[in-house]
Amino acid sequence: MTNDTLNKDEQLLAGLVSSFASSAWIAMGKIKNPMSDRIERNLGQASYAIDMLDMIQRRMSEKLNEAEKTFLQSTLGDLKLNFVEEQKKPDPEPEEESSEEAENEPEESDEPVDNSSEEETQEK
Repeated sequence: MTNDTLNKDEQLLAGLVSSFASSAWIAMGKIKNPMSDRIERNLGQASYAIDMLDMIQRRMSEKLNEAEKTFLQSTLGDLKLNFVEEQKKPDPEPEEESSEEAENEPEESDEPVDNSSEEETQEK
């Protein structure tokens, strides 16, 4: 392999690790989901992303250089510590409608509706 290939492989590995790490951070609710522009929490998805990185570390550790090993270990350590902290937190309450959305919706009432004036108009 040439130096260019190794350099490209190093960049691809860093991109792969960063991609799974970003997915885990988003799933833990640590950063906004860029698709919904909201903080969302799904610890199952976070666990999956962390497990994928863990598997990459186990399966490829002999083939990684020291910088790659350090980057992967550091990333995994940060993710795992934050994941444990997130597991300790209670599940978030479902988001309520914003006040602006609630103002635009008609209010529902338990009072019966009086349609007698409409009926009288139709009979005439």
